[in-house]
Parts: sequence; structure tokens; C-alpha cells
Amino acid sequence: MERQAVVTYPQGLPQVLHMSDGEFAEALSFYAAAKLYELGRLSAGKAASLAQMTRMDFLRRLADVGVPAINLRDEEVEAEIQAARELAQ
Repeated sequence: MERQAVVTYPQGLPQVLHMSDGEFAEALSFYAAAKLYELGRLSAGKAASLAQMTRMDFLRRLADVGVPAINLRDEEVEAEIQAARELAQ
């Protein structure tokens, strides 16, 4: 079951940003999904679902807002580096 959230904003804000009301709503969904992904609160798949796009389209679009598509914590990066070193031996 899908749920909706309501965001209140000043009348005319989308037009100030040179967007239609629909484009503004899509942008809000994407920005929320991107931020939740960046914070590690949502997986790429769940964030893409929130943004109503495919996982690949979501990951590609992250670069537009400066969010890395590969979102690993420091310990995960270290584990990947160690695994790569072990494979190289």
C-alpha cells in the first residue's frame, strides 16, 4: 500500500524555479530520495522507488546533485580494499 506525504510551499515557488508544478513535485521526490540514500537510510532500490524511477536511472541522476552512486561506509571501503588485495595475491 502506498502512502503520500504533503509538503506545503509558497504559491508560485515552482515558477520562481522555472518549473511546472509537476516538475517541482518530481524534483522534491528525487531530492528526498537522494538525501535519504546519501545518509544511508534507504537502499538504492528503495530510494529509486520513492523517486518513482528505475534503480539505474536513479543512480545515474545522483551525480547531478553531487551524491556518489556508491555509498559505502569507511569500514565497508576497507573491507572491499582488503578483499581486492586478497584476490590479487
